Amino acid sequence: MARDLTPPVSLTVEGLIERWYLFGKRVLRIAATAASIGMIFAMPKIASGKYQIVPSNSPQGAGATFQAGASVTDLVVDDRVKSALDWLTKNTAWITNEQIEITEIPAPPFKEMERAAYLKKALAALGLRVRTDEVGNVIGELSGTSDKEIILITAHMDTVFPEGTDVRVRRERDLLYAPGISDNGAGLAALLGVARAMQESKIRNRRTVIFAADVGEEGEGNLRGIRKLVEQYGTKLSAVIALDGASTEYVVTQALASRRIEIALTGPGGHSWSDFGAPNPIDAMARGISRFLKTIELPGSPRTTFNIGEIEGGGSVNSIPSRAAIKVDIRSEQERDISRVESALRDAIRAGVQEEMAASNTSGMATADRPGIEMQLRLLGARPGGDLAAGSPLLQSVMDADRFLGNRSRTERSSTDANVPMSEGIPAISIGGGGNASGAHTLGEWYDRAGREMGLKRVLLTLLSAAGVEK
Repeated sequence: MARDLTPPVSLTVEGLIERWYLFGKRVLRIAATAASIGMIFAMPKIASGKYQIVPSNSPQGAGATFQAGASVTDLVVDDRVKSALDWLTKNTAWITNEQIEITEIPAPPFKEMERAAYLKKALAALGLRVRTDEVGNVIGELSGTSDKEIILITAHMDTVFPEGTDVRVRRERDLLYAPGISDNGAGLAALLGVARAMQESKIRNRRTVIFAADVGEEGEGNLRGIRKLVEQYGTKLSAVIALDGASTEYVVTQALASRRIEIALTGPGGHSWSDFGAPNPIDAMARGISRFLKTIELPGSPRTTFNIGEIEGGGSVNSIPSRAAIKVDIRSEQERDISRVESALRDAIRAGVQEEMAASNTSGMATADRPGIEMQLRLLGARPGGDLAAGSPLLQSVMDADRFLGNRSRTERSSTDANVPMSEGIPAISIGGGGNASGAHTLGEWYDRAGREMGLKRVLLTLLSAAGVEK
């Protein structure tokens, strides 16, 4: 997960509860009026990705409504739910062992296959109907009494670390150290733990639940895994829960839009001595980056960021390079500001090229028969923005779980697998699998199991509230 979060939203969950309580009273009055004239409402998804109100006897309204399956207060008195919660309490060690096993299987960008094979076997061992789709997602189906409504709970398999990274887990006191141990070893372990808890306790879910381990969430993966899952299940999706990392202190309800681009400069190259003064793509890129950093102005609101994350070029110390390239990540709470920053970056790099060509002309090395520097731009990926509607039953589900467990959380904006369903108008959140962690996307990443039990129960109760439990 790309964890560049905006500052925490100051409104607490308790404050939100009071607002939604008042909002709920108004909704109930409206519903009572509608019922008096014989009209019951549903909210099916339409092409725009939004929702509309239609009578329940309309064919368009069939099987497309998101309603909380049951309140958490009702769920926790069910003996099967009690059994599932108890199983999580007693089996956190098994879940931690699964986390270690998963983390020690390399899953660099676009190479999640070995980890996928392990997770496919693990989900099948839990009695789920398991398959792998054409992009590499592992999909385990737990059928409900309704196959027209689906709750998707997913965790990404890939990491940001390149092939060859040492991913062996090191224990130091109560901490586990390894690249990817939390992001997303914690999320994947929670996926398995919750699936097993449901199976062990023989819970009968009303809506069908899809447990998925998806590909391509990190870096240039461009959310290709979750895009495919949303495409496959389409209007059947009632809600999406993305498990990402460990934290229980937040719930992601706003999708942070981003764009990743590559700018490459190419030139004639040459020998460092005999061709000195020839246009140098690295020099041109350096001039352009310097200009951009000096002139770019970012708004305080909406929050907008950029990161020049990779720079490359050249083949040897005594050769004028024929190519230089940068990869840049741009994010904003408003997509229009992403375009503004990208435009400023392109203009600055072009100005850098012009400065370099002018210097080459002065030295007499830029001639009509000698090529200059050319610039190419390539889009690496674009993540859509979106928001979970205020008062969403899905958010109410996780809030109810927090209240029951005594957990305090806040809403946040981030870039996760939830971006895609949110952008399509599908209710979606991203939450952590429990525990504490730090150092995501670094070789020093660590995970602390303290708090894991509560996080797992939070995931389970949110899922069951969304899916519903049959008597």
